[in-house]
Amino acid sequence: MVRARFFFPIMKPKTLLLATLLFAIFAGAANAGTITIKSLLDEMTDRDERARFPDPAFTCAQFSSYDRASVAPDKPGWFANSDRSMFLRVERNNGRREFVMLDAKGPGAIVRFWMTFAGKDCGRGTMRIYIDGAGTPAVEGTAFDILSGSIIAGPPLAASVSEETPYERRGHNLYFPIPYAKHCKITYESGNLREDDPGAKKGDTERVYYNINYRSYPAGTPVESFSKSVAQRHAAAISSAQEKLASGAAGLAPAGNFTGLVADLAPGASHAVTLRGPAAVASIALRLRAQNQEQALRSTMLEITFDGEQTVRVPVGDFFGIGYKQLRTNTYNTTTDESGLMRAAWVMPFEKNCVVTLRNLGAQTVRVTDAAVATKPWKWDARSMHFGAGWRQYTKVLAGPHDKAVDLNYAELRGKGVYVGDNLAIFNTTYRWWGEGDEKVYVDGEKFPSHIGTGTEDYYGYAWCRPEVFTGHPFIAQPLGEGSFAPKLSVNTRYRGLDAIPFGKSLRFDMELWHWSPTRVNYAPAAFWYMLPGGRSLAPDNTADAREPVALDRGDIIPTDLRQDKDGALFIEGEDLLVEKTTSGKAAAQSIKRPMPWSGGAQLWWRDLKPEARATFAFYSDVSGRFDMTAFLTTANDYGTFVVRLNGKIVFKNLNLNTPELYTTTAQAGVELVKGKNTLDVELVAPSKHPGGKTHFGLDRLRFK
Repeated sequence: MVRARFFFPIMKPKTLLLATLLFAIFAGAANAGTITIKSLLDEMTDRDERARFPDPAFTCAQFSSYDRASVAPDKPGWFANSDRSMFLRVERNNGRREFVMLDAKGPGAIVRFWMTFAGKDCGRGTMRIYIDGAGTPAVEGTAFDILSGSIIAGPPLAASVSEETPYERRGHNLYFPIPYAKHCKITYESGNLREDDPGAKKGDTERVYYNINYRSYPAGTPVESFSKSVAQRHAAAISSAQEKLASGAAGLAPAGNFTGLVADLAPGASHAVTLRGPAAVASIALRLRAQNQEQALRSTMLEITFDGEQTVRVPVGDFFGIGYKQLRTNTYNTTTDESGLMRAAWVMPFEKNCVVTLRNLGAQTVRVTDAAVATKPWKWDARSMHFGAGWRQYTKVLAGPHDKAVDLNYAELRGKGVYVGDNLAIFNTTYRWWGEGDEKVYVDGEKFPSHIGTGTEDYYGYAWCRPEVFTGHPFIAQPLGEGSFAPKLSVNTRYRGLDAIPFGKSLRFDMELWHWSPTRVNYAPAAFWYMLPGGRSLAPDNTADAREPVALDRGDIIPTDLRQDKDGALFIEGEDLLVEKTTSGKAAAQSIKRPMPWSGGAQLWWRDLKPEARATFAFYSDVSGRFDMTAFLTTANDYGTFVVRLNGKIVFKNLNLNTPELYTTTAQAGVELVKGKNTLDVELVAPSKHPGGKTHFGLDRLRFK
């Protein structure tokens, strides 16, 4: 066999040096403008570049396992929730069954890849990434090893969250860019997937959930396709990017010209500073002090006007990604700690002037300390964009499952720009998960969203509604997750690096609110973007929302006091009762698809009871006295027999709710209401005889006359 050889003529040292320099110059010129792993990582870590409209231009879209029953907002199935194992097709390759997740023409790049799994040996199947039509994959391994292991990169470019969560219940995130010149295909092979119904829940079938964000560049854009050898050649750039990303905003040394923002803000007062351009805000730092710290974080507004256009109006806590709790977090764009110091590293250019205002919309005095805006030089050009941020709260909004789900708007933008992230502060009011809803992003008037996902927690990078905190990832965070399964607050963040979404005319971002229990919640998203001058947000005025008292417990949202019906009787819905304590089982609101004569379409469901289980529920009354109480209850073959007490006195001694079929019934008794808090104690005295061994209790409503 003849081996190819390369011969170089012998040169004098000076001639050799000149030749080397010329080679480097021409090689650099050949690669100028080429999309490479290095160029993408440089873009990812360059805060300045984020503030310029992309060049070369690109579009960003998403492949995902969303339920294919979702076809249009006005068609049945728009809120379908079987967002698992929905593949493009199944291919046979050398005797293998490969389920295709992504099939995209180049030039382009994979820029964010999230997955989670359920079922037997989940995540242990083989993933393959094929580049430019090659029959041999450029990447091959288990999904876990590729997305959050070390096959392609280490953390934070490949990471799972939260580290406090069992590994199989985490979200697995790959942010390492995978460029391709001609084509990319990603497949998953698992013997646990059923070809006829890969997402079936039966038996040991594996369930696969995925979201893949990818860029598409204009035809002819030069791209250096990914390969292991190419990645090795860019090892220094990869290491540098990893280091920058791991340090987050906390690793950015304060620099620039500083303008103080310190002030004492009386109720209704504001404090503003004016900056002269051309320049760019490099960072904003501050600390708030108030008697009611939570309310101060929500009712103190940050407003910024660039070149005469106000584009930022967000409560301080939401701007820094912590809602209205003083939390610790450190992403690439914001960093905060429990002492109250908050800092944002967004770069915000302006051509002529910038006005930064802090406005106190609350009823208490707020002290602003350790506050300053840092600016740096900026050469304004045709690609320079203004930073924008908007916020609103859907206060006490109705939430529910299936057809009770709703699309809530995060952002409605007109102009040319790039969508770069959002966060969400939600106060849950039940002991069930609130976030089955999927993101839906419409770019430039799309009828069907180019981004549609598989669940709110999936969008924010974690999985399975887990409450564990994670705060050290550059682009995603959950600094508080107490509200996952309890009436408390949760805060989620997703900032977009390479998966930022450019738009030429418009962008609309909606998120489904899909809650497993029919209830009301406070749902407050903040959105972040850049737009060329003249762009505008169509968001409504948020002054009233920011003045709303923040929810600190369930009673701040759900009325737990007796109300009056049209006949003058007092009542409370079962699902609105306070759950004081239970010795076993779980108590939460329940709704079902089939028609039931439940008031409000829901009941309080106390389920999976052990023998002698006890629960205490509570409500409040403005009056006291003797009343006739009617309890509206549910019966079924897996319901038990109970003793019920009101304020310590037995009202139903042997309340038998066991019937062959699911039905409703009523029970009546004379009772004494007290002014203030009333307690309803329920004790299981005889379990059901259901073959499955389950015993439940259901209360639709209490009525007092």
